[in-house]
Amino acid sequence: MFKENFKMSWMNLIHNKMRSFLTMLGIVIGVASIIALITIVKGAMDGMTSEFSSFGADKITVQAIGTPLKQGLLDSDIQKLSEIEDVAGVSPTLTGNTTVVYNGNEKKDVFVQGKNDVYFSKTKDLVETGRGINILDIDSENKVCLIGANIAEELFWGEDPIGKKMLVAGVTYTVIGTLHESSSFSDSSNNDAVIIPYTTSMSLLGTGYINNVDVFMSDANDSEKITSDIEAVLNQAFNYNKDGFTIINMQDMLSSINRVTTMMSLMLGGIASISLIVGGIGIMNMMLVSVTERTTEIGLRKALGAEPKRIQQQFLLEAVFLSLFGGTIGLLLGALIAYAVCFLIGASFALSVFTVVLAFGFSAAIGIIFGIAPARKASKLNPIDALRSV
Repeated sequence: MFKENFKMSWMNLIHNKMRSFLTMLGIVIGVASIIALITIVKGAMDGMTSEFSSFGADKITVQAIGTPLKQGLLDSDIQKLSEIEDVAGVSPTLTGNTTVVYNGNEKKDVFVQGKNDVYFSKTKDLVETGRGINILDIDSENKVCLIGANIAEELFWGEDPIGKKMLVAGVTYTVIGTLHESSSFSDSSNNDAVIIPYTTSMSLLGTGYINNVDVFMSDANDSEKITSDIEAVLNQAFNYNKDGFTIINMQDMLSSINRVTTMMSLMLGGIASISLIVGGIGIMNMMLVSVTERTTEIGLRKALGAEPKRIQQQFLLEAVFLSLFGGTIGLLLGALIAYAVCFLIGASFALSVFTVVLAFGFSAAIGIIFGIAPARKASKLNPIDALRSV
């Protein structure tokens, strides 16, 4: 009997193609909305998370604002930070702007950064040619530098800059490496930068203090404990003046972004589900009309011995067919829209299994829930009353 009901349900939908399509339209729009919205938001948020991760999910950034008595951190403070348990390395940063000159060609307002060997060992894909700064350059305050891709192109066009001498703020430096060209927000400034040993940059920039430090962790899961230990060192350095420093934990920021992503996906999914409910109401309306139109058919089947549950099964199958077909079309349409939008905004496209299951499950549930009432009405028709309408 189930096989017969299956065939009859299918044939009834086929014979009313336009009405079936218009009824499915609400489900199509609902599923497409869920798929498109959740996928687009996830792609955009994944891109944002990846961007933040490129800053370093395994590091804690310290900004030493300073106090009237102490304008920043000293080398002794950097040493104390590096001695904290589970700290894999500490990278101080000094920044400023200056002029560089090579072979009579001048470039003004060049971004100069003072870094150490830890920065180069912990940052992937940074050096394109040559080498990075090592511990000997730091200890000996060597006059060496690495240059960004734009500087290498403008000042050393057609030449290999490695080993060449150039003036940085009027002081002769030897180029030991070039930086990999980047278009990402996190390190695009390196394209126009000159990186020198931070010990050398102190005299070049005329400062004895360090205002920015990256603390690399051995295990990001211990970020809370390490942050607490860093705060203890900084409290001693600035006499417990909380305004003297700021600690930024990238791991906490990534966790917050993931929570926001989940909340936004659920919220948008809930909003898009409203159209599914509207589609379900459309299915119920069509099925009720169908029951009215097919009163004679129902009466004949009952008179020939069809059980009420068989009648109910047939109409319920029709409602589920409408939902599942609408869900399938909506899935394809939503995926296509999401792909096009992700391509246009430069976000990653990834259709998750959870999103597909959610959309299909919801559409199937809508078909069952809104198909029960018409199916029950059909199954409870009195065969004598039904035949009397002939």
